[in-house]
Amino acid sequence: TPPPPPSELQLNMREWWIHVGLICVPLVAVYLHIPPPHLSATLQKWHSAGDFFHFRGKKIFYRDSYGALGSSDVVLLLHGFPTSSYDWNKIWDPLAQRFHRVIALDFLGFGFSDKPRPHRYSIFEQASIVEALVAHLGLSNQRLNLISHDYGDTVALELLYRSDQNRTGHLNFNSLCLSNGGVFPETHHPRLLQTLLKDSSILATFLTRLTNFLIFQKGVGEVFGPYTQPTDAEFWDMWTSLRYNDGNLVLDSILQYINQRFQHRDRWVGALTATHAPLHMIYGPLDPVNPHPQFIRLYMHLVKRSTVTILDDHISHYPQLEDPTGFLKAYFNFFHSF
Repeated sequence: TPPPPPSELQLNMREWWIHVGLICVPLVAVYLHIPPPHLSATLQKWHSAGDFFHFRGKKIFYRDSYGALGSSDVVLLLHGFPTSSYDWNKIWDPLAQRFHRVIALDFLGFGFSDKPRPHRYSIFEQASIVEALVAHLGLSNQRLNLISHDYGDTVALELLYRSDQNRTGHLNFNSLCLSNGGVFPETHHPRLLQTLLKDSSILATFLTRLTNFLIFQKGVGEVFGPYTQPTDAEFWDMWTSLRYNDGNLVLDSILQYINQRFQHRDRWVGALTATHAPLHMIYGPLDPVNPHPQFIRLYMHLVKRSTVTILDDHISHYPQLEDPTGFLKAYFNFFHSF
């Protein structure tokens, strides 16, 4: 038989190399443990200003700032996925100037907190961690103002459910302000990587190890507006806190929260529609995860007692980072309204 034309041979060779590459890259990534990046000066400062408490043998990072004299109001901040309490850094000082205490934590599996694996991460456990922190700080009888974002919105709704059911150890809500969280599974659009990680265990093992800074930057950049992109340093801080304690390796376990939102929709949406606590939603309308106008229309239709602030058209999924001034203005307007 005559030899195949060079082009066909080249194609075969190219295909062969692609196959070799596809097999080798994950194997190399699995065995080549790339050390996590060092903390930047700003992230180190955030870490140093915080403290840890223990929850069922796991270390949980939190920050607790004493601020305004003459105020007894306490605000508790619940961050989103896949980031950390550092998401609140741009509004931290203004809140501390207004509130007696400003508190935030890194959920289990996030930021500077422990990231056990294997572990069955759940919204219920994160809510119990928040209750434990509040008890640890001696605030069990204090009326609390919660501000939450994304994943934190769902944790807040579980806390609200427990409070309204008068469960042991529940928080005393003074108010709740949500922001850009997928509280309705039917209007929530997870990113492709999130869907792959939560639903395919074998693929997830490779993907969590293969995810690098550039993939992370692209993925997170897509949920920020075009004019409000993080700086390279800010992207790097997000990535660093994700990689801290090998956090990339627990992403697939944490992402089960998307399935939990479906399973417990009635419980969490029910708590939102039934509560008598003052409610507000701050919403960046360019959010591809909770798109406008479907998300906010459904929210206003179902949650009649809540007030809403829709920020500028170019603000996306991270309003507290993209428009800290607008976020604070909306929050203080809400806080002074009840």
